[in-house]
Amino acid sequence: MKLTSRDNPKVRHWTKLASDGRYRRSKGRALIEGPHLVQAALQAGLEVHAFLVSDKARPEVASMAASPIILSDRVFAGVVDAETPPGIAAEISIPSPRAPKGDTVFLEGVQDPGNVGAIMRSAAAFGVAAVTLDRACADAWSAKTLRAGMGAHFALQLKTVSSLEEELERFAGRILCTVPRGGVVLAEADLGRPVGWLFGAEGRGVSPEAIRHTDLKVTIPMIDGTESLNVAAAAAICLYVRSSISLRREPQ
Repeated sequence: MKLTSRDNPKVRHWTKLASDGRYRRSKGRALIEGPHLVQAALQAGLEVHAFLVSDKARPEVASMAASPIILSDRVFAGVVDAETPPGIAAEISIPSPRAPKGDTVFLEGVQDPGNVGAIMRSAAAFGVAAVTLDRACADAWSAKTLRAGMGAHFALQLKTVSSLEEELERFAGRILCTVPRGGVVLAEADLGRPVGWLFGAEGRGVSPEAIRHTDLKVTIPMIDGTESLNVAAAAAICLYVRSSISLRREPQ
């Protein structure tokens, strides 16, 4: 059977999963798009409730799906967020986070989904266990964030909270945040023990309320005249430095 109407109840459900964060939270589900994310979700053992395949998807893409639901090209394009429909999508359960063991990234008010996804990608690449976001951040499970994360979502414990300060208070480690100037130079900072990295909004940075919970402020040295780094770039540098120190300390 092929679904050809956008008014079909299932089609309306998937369209809302792709576009409505409140609906995603109420259902505990998300829609992932494209063969890369679908493959990553399968490898991570996530629960898949439905595979959606475009009527004219490439055979190698369509073959990824078990018992796929076929959608006309027009309907599939209306469901997914991508400008160039990827041919396959899947409805998944949003994983419930477990208590992380290791470093955590805390995000406050990072509203650009590309930055949120890029930070998640760096976190997964450099061995961070979890990412905790406040409600002012871009939705972790939106289509744009998922695309920027490139599958990192499935390697991390992700949590969105109403009070980031409470999470910072509970963290069993040292909280570090970056400041443009006046902090300890990153390469000279004590990065031992579990680290909680706190990154703030692209414009105003970390709020004074959140800074109260930090143990150390660090600065990334830059050439004179450079005002600041994009938050995703700053996060990648910090997480790389922390990861390289951890690797050097591991027994050979």
